[in-house]
Amino acid sequence: MSSALKQVNQSLAQIAAADGKVNAFTAVLADRARQRATLLDERGVEAPLAGVPFAVKNLFDVAGLTTLAGSKIEADKPAASRDAVLIERLEAAGAVLVGALNMDEYAYGFSTENTHYGPTRNPHDLSRISGGSSGGSAAAVAAGQVPLTLGSDTNGSIRVPASLCGVFGLKPTYGRLPRTGSYPFVASLDHLGPFANNVQLLAQSYEVMQGLDPHDPAQTQRDSDPVMDHLGRGVDTLRIGVLGGWFEQMALPAAQAAVQAVAQQLRANLKVEWPNVDRARGAAFLITNAESSALHLPDLKRRAADFEPLSRDRFIAGALLPAAWIVQSQRVRHWFARQVAASFEDVDLLIAPATPCVAPAIGTDWMEINGQKMPARASMGLLTQPVSAIGLPVVTVPVWGMDPQAPHLPIGVQLIAAPWREELCLRAAKVLEASGLCHLKPPSLETT
Repeated sequence: MSSALKQVNQSLAQIAAADGKVNAFTAVLADRARQRATLLDERGVEAPLAGVPFAVKNLFDVAGLTTLAGSKIEADKPAASRDAVLIERLEAAGAVLVGALNMDEYAYGFSTENTHYGPTRNPHDLSRISGGSSGGSAAAVAAGQVPLTLGSDTNGSIRVPASLCGVFGLKPTYGRLPRTGSYPFVASLDHLGPFANNVQLLAQSYEVMQGLDPHDPAQTQRDSDPVMDHLGRGVDTLRIGVLGGWFEQMALPAAQAAVQAVAQQLRANLKVEWPNVDRARGAAFLITNAESSALHLPDLKRRAADFEPLSRDRFIAGALLPAAWIVQSQRVRHWFARQVAASFEDVDLLIAPATPCVAPAIGTDWMEINGQKMPARASMGLLTQPVSAIGLPVVTVPVWGMDPQAPHLPIGVQLIAAPWREELCLRAAKVLEASGLCHLKPPSLETT
């Protein structure tokens, strides 16, 4: 195995070579990373992630850095005094933090077209979006800058960029990983999780980050999930289904083809339809709008002009929503969770598209889906929002060549399980990776 310092230097060299084109990083911690790597090599530390370079979405606290959360407003705040809990846990397992990553302001977006810090570009086609809000996290892995990153997912912010950039992403069960030391978006919906360039690393990082932290009230006391023990068990004994209805209707042909390819490889022979998915998505949309706006209301009153133009009006609108709408949205959300729980009595794993299409061009405002003209940025979350609204674990896997108009671009497929069954998602992802269907491709770092 390469020394920690060699791995870190290779990562820093690739960041320097690629980031002028991709714009994934907002801070590079070269001195910190080299010092830690040197210490690991001197001590000869044996650990699951020994020397693995990683980077984090800039809503994670990093000691000595101001936690930007993609914003201009937060840049005025003091630097963090301590690393976020998940950074501490990764470094305790031998990983080495090398930097912080670009994102949509306050995690409110699906494209990482950040007005303050510039757009993060898709490494497979620099004219296209990386997805969001964890766009820097996905793009940094896709560009080969780091093998592992951390992001957040409220309505799809891990799964959407994983899909558009062609990397593996895990959104764990709501409450599984502690959010302590991260800037919130919607506390009742926020999840944290990893991106990686292979399933083994995705699973290893998830395993070492588990454990209760008393400072996150959303965490549930549960035993840790030893996913590495299950990773090679395959899926022959699993009942696997394909989600229809909304998940077919809101997917363009490339997304449908990717689902078919994954279903065939996993021998999925069940068809499942969840009821009223559109209502669940609408409920998540309203809860997100109201809760996030309440968080930022003081700054909306004092510094509205300093907000990201792509999200400012949504924050203001959210502050004006009637309370009755939010109460009803929570009722719909809990009703939907009960219906979905019943569906897992007959199936172990479900397959669905992660995004309606491959990555659109930067600046795209509108798209057509199922005969409807829809706002492009918000519509990237059509297929992820209903799933995270009820906190299910999901691994997104990349499939290639599904869009004949853009064969160089990936599109992701969601592998969805019942709460606390991350190991099933990871087992299926491992099978798909081993088959050759789902894998990373080298970035072009060109405009196509």
